[in-house]
Amino acid sequence: MSRRIPPALTGLCDDAAIFPPGSLPLEQAIPAHLAHRRSEYAELVGPLVLSAAAVGELTPLVGHLEADSLPVVVTVPGPDGVPAVLATLAHLPAVRLAGLEVALPDDLAAADLLPALDAALSRGGSASDVPIAVEVPRDHRRADIIAALSAPSAHAGSPYRAKFRTGGVRADLYPDEAELAAAIVACVQSGLPFKATAGLHHAIRNTDPDTGFEQHGFLNVLLATDAALVGADIDEVERILTERDGAALAGRVADLPDERAAAARAAFGSFGTCSVTDPLTELTDLGLIC
Repeated sequence: MSRRIPPALTGLCDDAAIFPPGSLPLEQAIPAHLAHRRSEYAELVGPLVLSAAAVGELTPLVGHLEADSLPVVVTVPGPDGVPAVLATLAHLPAVRLAGLEVALPDDLAAADLLPALDAALSRGGSASDVPIAVEVPRDHRRADIIAALSAPSAHAGSPYRAKFRTGGVRADLYPDEAELAAAIVACVQSGLPFKATAGLHHAIRNTDPDTGFEQHGFLNVLLATDAALVGADIDEVERILTERDGAALAGRVADLPDERAAAARAAFGSFGTCSVTDPLTELTDLGLIC
C-alpha cells in the first residue's frame, strides 16, 4: 500500500546516500535506491545522486538492470568533466541521466560560464533537456552567475538551474538566514529554479546538539520559497527560515493551495539527503505523510 505523499513533497528528496555523512558504498547504494523506488513512499524519492568518480564504477553493478531503471544525477567538479560522464553513461542503458550538477572552478568568470557549459555539453552530445544545476559559489561571482543562468530561462526548455550549498562539516559552510534568503529571493525574482545540497538534515530549523551548528530546515526553505513567490519582502523570507515551530510549519505546508505548492516546487526542485528514511520519518511525525 502506498503512503500518501502530498504534491508539495513529491520527488523532494534526492538520494545522496554515497555522500557523507552516510557514505554508503555504491554496491549497496544502488539496490537500496531501487528498493526506495519500489517502496510505499516512492513518490517522495528523487534520483540517485552520484559523483563523477562513481560513474566510472557503475558498469559491473548495473548490467543486470532493465533499461532506464536507474535515474541518476551526477555531480561534476567543473564543466570540463561533463563530456567524460556523458560518454560513460551512453554505454549504460540501465542508467537514465536525470540531471547534472556542475561545480565551478575558482577562476571561471561569470561571463564564461554559459560558453563553457554549452561547449562541454556539445562535446558530450547531451540532450538539451537534461537539467544542469550549477553550484553557485559564495563569492563575488554569485549575483552575476545567477543573472547568467537566468538569462536563458525565459526560453522554454532551458536546462539551467542553480544549486546552493546549505551546510557542511564546518559552521562557516552553513549560510545564515540572510544569505540564504537573498539567494532564494534572487532566484525567484529571476525565474531561476534551484536545488539545495548538504546541511538540510532535518525538516525544521534546528541547532545540531553535537556540533552546535545552526541547520536550515527543508520545510523552512520550501515555505520561504512560497513566500518569495507571493511577494513577501526579504525580512519575511528570513523570518520563515528561522522558524522552529514544527507544528506551525507543517500546518502551513499542509494548507498550501495546490497551485502555490506546485509553483513553490517548480522553484525549489529538491534537496540531497544521505538518508531518505530520515526526512520520511520526520514528515510522518509532523503529519504530512500518512
